[in-house]
Amino acid sequence: MNLNIGLEGSSITRPPFFDGINYSFWKTRMTIFLQSLDYKLWHTIINGPRIPIRTIEGVVSPKPENEYNDNDFRMLQLNSKAKHVLFCVVGPNELNRISSCDSAKKMWDLLEVTYEGTNQVKE
Repeated sequence: MNLNIGLEGSSITRPPFFDGINYSFWKTRMTIFLQSLDYKLWHTIINGPRIPIRTIEGVVSPKPENEYNDNDFRMLQLNSKAKHVLFCVVGPNELNRISSCDSAKKMWDLLEVTYEGTNQVKE
């Protein structure tokens, strides 16, 4: 007789799936999963993407794409990777909710506000 039915562990290579139920459990597991995957990826989700900038005569402005260097592309790619991971780990309802976000940070924040509320609501 198998008493372990439904008590399987999680995969260390497959991210936890979120279907709209038990957000705090998913959030904790997803945080650790993302950090273990690539801490820079996690940093991008928490702080937002790093937009390449330039400074000309003391004026800081966004760098035109034709001036991006390899590091600029790597930093921008982190946001795309993070968005991809988040798209892959949510069900259809959550995907519809976050699909219009242009950054992984906005996606993460929207899920957080939706399932936990704002700081004012929490208090």
